[in-house]
Amino acid sequence: MTSPYAPRMGTIPRSFVREILKVTQNPEVISFAGGLPNPRFFPVQGIAEAATDILTGADGSALQYGTTEGYAPLREYVAQRYRKTDGLDVSADEILITNGSQQALDLVGKVFIDRDDAIAIERPGYLGAIQAFSVYEPQFHPVPLLEDGVDLDRLSDVLRTRRVRFFHTVINFQNPSGISYSVEKRRVLAALLKERDAFVIEDDPYRELRFEGTAKPSMRHELGGKAVLLGSFSKIVAPGLRLGWVCASRETMAALVVAKQASDLHSNSFCQRMLHRFLLAHDIDEHIALIRAAYKHQKDIMLTALEAHFPPEVTFTRPEGGMFIWATLPERLTALELLERAAQEKVVFVPGTPFFVDGGGTGNMRLNFSNADESRIEEGIARLGRIIKEMLA
Repeated sequence: MTSPYAPRMGTIPRSFVREILKVTQNPEVISFAGGLPNPRFFPVQGIAEAATDILTGADGSALQYGTTEGYAPLREYVAQRYRKTDGLDVSADEILITNGSQQALDLVGKVFIDRDDAIAIERPGYLGAIQAFSVYEPQFHPVPLLEDGVDLDRLSDVLRTRRVRFFHTVINFQNPSGISYSVEKRRVLAALLKERDAFVIEDDPYRELRFEGTAKPSMRHELGGKAVLLGSFSKIVAPGLRLGWVCASRETMAALVVAKQASDLHSNSFCQRMLHRFLLAHDIDEHIALIRAAYKHQKDIMLTALEAHFPPEVTFTRPEGGMFIWATLPERLTALELLERAAQEKVVFVPGTPFFVDGGGTGNMRLNFSNADESRIEEGIARLGRIIKEMLA
């Protein structure tokens, strides 16, 4: 029987993370699966006060339709923060407010990708980007990640042999690996992309979550309008607001605005105004410092537990920020088999395979440390370590 649905729907992967999160609704389950901020740090009282102020002190405009580009004062706030934290010359006209950074990825796909277009992504790559771009049926060209960023020789080969529309990167504390690009690698990457006239989609939701080391410059410093930056309030305020943004040149912005108009007209006007009121009334840097300190502690606890309970054959990354540690099992073990056994012991994580578009990742696992307290991290890693040792034996 002929399917009533568009053929492309058969090529779009389901979100393994969204599916596995259904299991974690059981409070007995220790979850290292989702990329979830810790709800202990959601500014509930501040948001409640901002919502009340917006509703009682306005003429109802917060509940009216808004502009596609987004609430102008919030866009100016984002632009000012780029100027303050990154030294970027960005104007509010180059900011588009989106329904989380996931919609930003979808809009990038709409604007840049025709069927069978070549796009380059990291290997392993961000699952949300893979899913969003798959709708537009591109040819994915995954490029391996090394300890300091993408393999430039392999990327150079792809750029030389294919007409690549863009290279997508989670450049700081990459999801899933936790890897960050070095300054030198960013510089050479920019030169390669400039030579081939390709865009970079600099997906940077974790940039404010640096625990160690020094901040690295955005690719926009080198590539100007050929760099499209994606950001999010989910990790520093609250993900339930579903507010993110795109920062792009005016030329690219014009196309993105049309694409968003065809999608949802505009993002939630009330939430935008409420968030802006909250940001004006509170020191966001103080709030971010609180989150950074807590996540660093949780990351350190997980690394200590991994060293204590995992056999030496298992290797793992040591991120300077973000939310994830990427572990690699010995070749004779698979992460899916480990997950099956761990789930019986009420511990879950994300196996590596969903992050690879060309196969691979069977021996990898992504561990989230941001959404578990100290005791659950220690207990969950101890259970995983015991199971791994049993499997090896």
